[in-house]
Amino acid sequence: MTSPFFVSRRSLLSVLAGGLVAGSAGAQTRRGSDSDLGGVTLRVAHYKGGWRALLRAAGEDKTPYKIDWKELNNGVLHIEALNSDALDLGSGSEIPAMFAARQNANVRFIAVSHEDLNTQVTVAAKDSPIRSIADLKGRKVGYVRATTAHYFLSKQLEEVGLSFNDIDAINLTPSDGYSAFTSGKLDAWAIYGYNGQLAISRQGARLLKTGVGYLSGNFPVYANPKAIDDALRHAAMADLLLRIQRAYAFANKNFPVYAAAQVAETHLPLDDILDQFAHRSTDFSLVGVTPDIPDTHQKVADTFLKLGVLDTRVEVARFWDTSFSEILANGAAKLATQ
Repeated sequence: MTSPFFVSRRSLLSVLAGGLVAGSAGAQTRRGSDSDLGGVTLRVAHYKGGWRALLRAAGEDKTPYKIDWKELNNGVLHIEALNSDALDLGSGSEIPAMFAARQNANVRFIAVSHEDLNTQVTVAAKDSPIRSIADLKGRKVGYVRATTAHYFLSKQLEEVGLSFNDIDAINLTPSDGYSAFTSGKLDAWAIYGYNGQLAISRQGARLLKTGVGYLSGNFPVYANPKAIDDALRHAAMADLLLRIQRAYAFANKNFPVYAAAQVAETHLPLDDILDQFAHRSTDFSLVGVTPDIPDTHQKVADTFLKLGVLDTRVEVARFWDTSFSEILANGAAKLATQ
């Protein structure tokens, strides 16, 4: 099955009820004052401990428009909601965005955040003789199909002359993968996020490689084309993107404040979050769409075609919208002088 969009529109709308395109016509001239935005409600998806916690920690949460936050902890769900016109703004990795392009989903990509790639790891069991990616040949290796883990593992294998045909690759959800890894059913595991941190800190896993040098580090912001084309919602989204940009800059300098806000939502150990930040590969940032961004996204799509995850070549460039890029570039320039 090419697409991971397995959630039905009816079930997704039920969940939500509980809680390079050069811009479309007129996109560059949209304006909206704070008084105009008073009647606007943006429907925004967030991850637990993500944008909502970030804005609160940085004091950027007092917006002149309303935000209807929807907690959807999966990029595919963000895309589904946008495609169903149940959401205005979401985010995720390049991979759900790639599938969205394959399905010609009603979605655009308007900016990218840069995040820590040291949280994307390939690890070996502590008692395993595995010391390098080359040692994975013939071994049981867990991963999550059609995710960043699938992508960076394929690139790491390719680098040492191996492929998925040379390992016993086992597709597991992150939680099932953690259980399998801790019980000794896996020799190694390619995983992203907090599970990798747990494997290292709690299980003594041996770090073989991170995602640095294999992943672009670009995590797209997804948007509803109807919201982009609506003058007031476009203005509200531009304001929100600038707030997120400023909040990231705040978090880089005051991370314990943001970490405390994350803990309040995720209930993860504060020390682990602080340690993860201390060993980050890069600072947080939010930037507009530059010409290299669709190019790196295309490389991801082409790799997944080669891996058999996609059934046809996907041209992703036409889903990227540059109508917020100038304002984000100006915001970044202003932050650089502070």
